[in-house]
Amino acid sequence: MDSEFRELYQQIILDHNKSPRNYGHLDDATHVLDGQNPVCGDHYTIYLKVKDNIIEQARFEGSGCAISKASASIMTETIKGKTIEEADRYFEWFHKILTGSVDVNESLLKVGKLAAFAGVADFPVRVKCATLAWHTMHNALHNKKERVSTEEDEA
Repeated sequence: MDSEFRELYQQIILDHNKSPRNYGHLDDATHVLDGQNPVCGDHYTIYLKVKDNIIEQARFEGSGCAISKASASIMTETIKGKTIEEADRYFEWFHKILTGSVDVNESLLKVGKLAAFAGVADFPVRVKCATLAWHTMHNALHNKKERVSTEEDEA
């Protein structure tokens, strides 16, 4: 990824950290799950309202580093209005972006703002920060009830 795109993506992350979208409790959520990254101190609750296989509403609350908060914010924007299957595909694309196994420039139309996290692949310790909300959302959608943790022995 060239430096011009990297700078733009950093601005997207900073914007979503400073002004997170869809932040706050969702009273009529059909799916709720907590996730935490004990190493970094990130902790979020993901709220989803699903009706007829469509994610009508997605919100989150909690606190964490800029990467984790921006990731949760962009995730809620991305999955809102999507089917569970579409959210699963975005979950998979996000993991490919963070592992560097997809050419973000070639896939930009498919991944949209998720491309902002391509630079995280250069910092493996930050990958857990970026994926926390996504794993929590994925588990909530698939009716897993146990708290999500980035550290296996903490779950």
